[in-house]
Amino acid sequence: MVNAIAVVRTRSLFAVAMLSGAFSLLSALLFVTLDAVDVAFTEAAVGGGISTVLLLGTLALTTRFERHAEHSPFLPLFVVIVTGAAIIYGTLDMPNFGDPSAPVHQHVGPDYLARSPHEIGVPNVVTAILASYRGYDTMGETAVVFAAGIGVMVLLSGLRRRRRRDGSIEDREEDG
Repeated sequence: MVNAIAVVRTRSLFAVAMLSGAFSLLSALLFVTLDAVDVAFTEAAVGGGISTVLLLGTLALTTRFERHAEHSPFLPLFVVIVTGAAIIYGTLDMPNFGDPSAPVHQHVGPDYLARSPHEIGVPNVVTAILASYRGYDTMGETAVVFAAGIGVMVLLSGLRRRRRRDGSIEDREEDG
Protein backbone atom coordinates (compact mmCIF):
# COMPACT_ATOMS: atom_id res chain seq x y z
CA MET A 1 0.00 0.00 0.00
CA VAL A 2 2.80 2.40 0.91
CA ASN A 3 4.60 1.51 -2.32
CA ALA A 4 1.49 2.19 -4.43
CA ILE A 5 0.92 5.57 -2.76
CA ALA A 6 4.56 6.49 -3.33
CA VAL A 7 4.22 5.62 -7.05
CA VAL A 8 1.18 7.89 -7.36
CA ARG A 9 2.68 10.80 -5.43
CA THR A 10 6.21 10.82 -6.88
CA ARG A 11 7.03 13.20 -9.74
CA SER A 12 10.42 11.66 -10.58
CA LEU A 13 9.81 9.10 -13.30
CA PHE A 14 13.02 7.25 -12.41
CA ALA A 15 11.74 6.78 -8.85
CA VAL A 16 8.38 5.62 -10.23
CA ALA A 17 10.13 3.02 -12.42
CA MET A 18 12.11 1.72 -9.44
CA LEU A 19 9.07 1.67 -7.14
CA SER A 20 7.07 -0.18 -9.81
CA GLY A 21 9.80 -2.82 -10.02
CA ALA A 22 9.82 -3.11 -6.24
CA PHE A 23 6.03 -3.49 -6.25
CA SER A 24 6.30 -6.34 -8.76
CA LEU A 25 8.90 -8.08 -6.63
CA LEU A 26 6.71 -7.66 -3.54
CA SER A 27 3.82 -9.15 -5.52
CA ALA A 28 6.06 -12.07 -6.49
CA LEU A 29 6.85 -12.65 -2.81
CA LEU A 30 3.13 -12.65 -2.06
CA PHE A 31 2.58 -15.28 -4.75
CA VAL A 32 5.37 -17.41 -3.27
CA THR A 33 3.72 -17.28 0.16
CA LEU A 34 0.48 -18.40 -1.52
CA ASP A 35 2.34 -21.38 -3.06
CA ALA A 36 1.92 -20.06 -6.62
CA VAL A 37 5.58 -20.30 -7.56
CA ASP A 38 4.95 -20.36 -11.32
CA VAL A 39 2.97 -17.12 -11.12
CA ALA A 40 5.62 -15.64 -8.81
CA PHE A 41 8.36 -16.48 -11.31
CA THR A 42 6.45 -14.88 -14.17
CA GLU A 43 5.68 -11.77 -12.09
CA ALA A 44 9.32 -11.42 -11.05
CA ALA A 45 10.62 -11.92 -14.60
CA VAL A 46 8.10 -9.82 -16.48
CA GLY A 47 6.95 -7.32 -13.85
CA GLY A 48 10.10 -6.86 -11.82
CA GLY A 49 12.68 -7.43 -14.53
CA ILE A 50 11.60 -6.80 -18.09
CA SER A 51 9.04 -4.06 -17.36
CA THR A 52 11.57 -2.18 -15.26
CA VAL A 53 14.15 -2.38 -18.04
CA LEU A 54 11.57 -1.15 -20.55
CA LEU A 55 10.63 1.78 -18.30
CA LEU A 56 14.29 2.69 -17.83
CA GLY A 57 14.86 2.44 -21.59
CA THR A 58 11.91 4.76 -22.16
CA LEU A 59 13.31 7.20 -19.62
CA ALA A 60 16.58 7.26 -21.53
CA LEU A 61 14.64 8.64 -24.50
CA THR A 62 12.41 11.09 -22.59
CA THR A 63 12.59 13.45 -19.62
CA ARG A 64 13.06 12.33 -16.05
CA PHE A 65 10.22 14.32 -14.48
CA GLU A 66 6.47 14.31 -14.98
CA ARG A 67 4.81 17.46 -16.27
CA HIS A 68 2.06 18.97 -14.16
CA ALA A 69 -1.42 17.95 -15.26
CA GLU A 70 -3.45 20.57 -17.10
CA HIS A 71 -6.80 18.92 -16.35
CA SER A 72 -8.73 18.25 -13.17
CA PRO A 73 -7.83 15.01 -11.37
CA PHE A 74 -11.42 14.38 -10.25
CA LEU A 75 -12.63 12.38 -13.26
CA PRO A 76 -9.75 9.85 -13.07
CA LEU A 77 -10.23 9.66 -9.29
CA PHE A 78 -13.95 8.97 -9.80
CA VAL A 79 -13.19 6.19 -12.32
CA VAL A 80 -10.68 4.59 -9.93
CA ILE A 81 -13.12 4.72 -7.01
CA VAL A 82 -15.97 3.21 -9.05
CA THR A 83 -13.69 0.47 -10.41
CA GLY A 84 -12.37 -0.30 -6.91
CA ALA A 85 -15.91 -0.47 -5.51
CA ALA A 86 -16.92 -2.86 -8.32
CA ILE A 87 -13.92 -5.10 -7.59
CA ILE A 88 -14.67 -5.15 -3.86
CA TYR A 89 -18.34 -5.91 -4.58
CA GLY A 90 -17.26 -8.76 -6.85
CA THR A 91 -15.20 -10.35 -4.09
CA LEU A 92 -18.01 -10.44 -1.53
CA ASP A 93 -19.30 -13.79 -2.87
CA MET A 94 -15.90 -15.47 -2.70
CA PRO A 95 -15.33 -18.15 -0.05
CA ASN A 96 -13.02 -17.32 2.85
CA PHE A 97 -9.30 -17.86 2.30
CA GLY A 98 -8.38 -21.48 3.05
CA ASP A 99 -11.99 -22.57 3.51
CA PRO A 100 -12.01 -26.39 3.14
CA SER A 101 -15.62 -26.32 1.92
CA ALA A 102 -14.78 -24.00 -1.00
CA PRO A 103 -15.71 -25.41 -4.43
CA VAL A 104 -12.08 -25.73 -5.53
CA HIS A 105 -11.38 -28.03 -2.58
CA GLN A 106 -14.44 -30.16 -3.27
CA HIS A 107 -13.98 -31.01 -6.94
CA VAL A 108 -10.76 -30.02 -8.73
CA GLY A 109 -8.14 -30.47 -6.00
CA PRO A 110 -9.08 -34.00 -4.89
CA ASP A 111 -9.47 -35.04 -8.51
CA TYR A 112 -5.93 -33.91 -9.35
CA LEU A 113 -4.52 -35.58 -6.23
CA ALA A 114 -6.23 -38.87 -7.05
CA ARG A 115 -5.49 -39.03 -10.80
CA SER A 116 -2.02 -37.44 -11.13
CA PRO A 117 0.17 -40.32 -9.91
CA HIS A 118 -1.59 -42.87 -12.14
CA GLU A 119 -2.11 -40.76 -15.28
CA ILE A 120 1.22 -38.98 -15.39
CA GLY A 121 3.57 -41.04 -13.23
CA VAL A 122 5.25 -38.06 -11.59
CA PRO A 123 5.34 -38.27 -7.77
CA ASN A 124 5.18 -34.48 -7.28
CA VAL A 125 1.59 -33.41 -7.95
CA VAL A 126 2.46 -29.72 -8.48
CA THR A 127 5.01 -30.63 -11.16
CA ALA A 128 2.50 -32.98 -12.76
CA ILE A 129 -0.15 -30.27 -12.92
CA LEU A 130 2.23 -27.63 -14.31
CA ALA A 131 3.91 -29.92 -16.84
CA SER A 132 0.93 -31.92 -18.03
CA TYR A 133 -2.52 -30.63 -17.13
CA ARG A 134 -1.46 -26.99 -17.52
CA GLY A 135 1.26 -27.64 -20.07
CA TYR A 136 -0.06 -25.22 -22.67
CA ASP A 137 -0.50 -22.52 -20.04
CA THR A 138 3.06 -23.01 -18.76
CA MET A 139 4.36 -23.01 -22.34
CA GLY A 140 2.45 -19.76 -22.94
CA GLU A 141 3.96 -18.14 -19.85
CA THR A 142 7.42 -19.20 -20.98
CA ALA A 143 6.76 -17.81 -24.46
CA VAL A 144 5.64 -14.48 -22.98
CA VAL A 145 8.80 -14.22 -20.85
CA PHE A 146 10.96 -15.17 -23.85
CA ALA A 147 9.22 -12.69 -26.17
CA ALA A 148 9.51 -9.91 -23.60
CA GLY A 149 13.22 -10.64 -23.20
CA ILE A 150 13.77 -10.56 -26.96
CA GLY A 151 11.82 -7.29 -27.15
CA VAL A 152 13.99 -5.70 -24.48
CA MET A 153 17.15 -6.84 -26.25
CA VAL A 154 15.91 -5.39 -29.56
CA LEU A 155 14.95 -2.09 -27.93
CA LEU A 156 18.25 -1.77 -26.11
CA SER A 157 20.28 -2.63 -29.20
CA GLY A 158 18.36 0.02 -31.17
CA LEU A 159 19.02 2.56 -28.41
CA ARG A 160 22.72 1.72 -28.48
CA ARG A 161 22.86 2.15 -32.27
CA ARG A 162 20.95 5.44 -32.04
CA ARG A 163 23.32 6.78 -29.41
CA ARG A 164 26.34 5.88 -31.55
CA ARG A 165 24.80 7.52 -34.60
CA ASP A 166 23.41 10.70 -32.98
CA GLY A 167 25.76 11.13 -30.02
CA SER A 168 24.75 10.60 -26.44
CA ILE A 169 21.39 11.84 -25.14
CA GLU A 170 23.12 14.10 -22.63
CA ASP A 171 25.01 15.84 -25.46
CA ARG A 172 21.74 16.50 -27.27
CA GLU A 173 20.05 17.87 -24.13
CA GLU A 174 22.93 20.28 -23.52
CA ASP A 175 22.77 21.52 -27.11
CA GLY A 176 19.01 21.93 -27.31
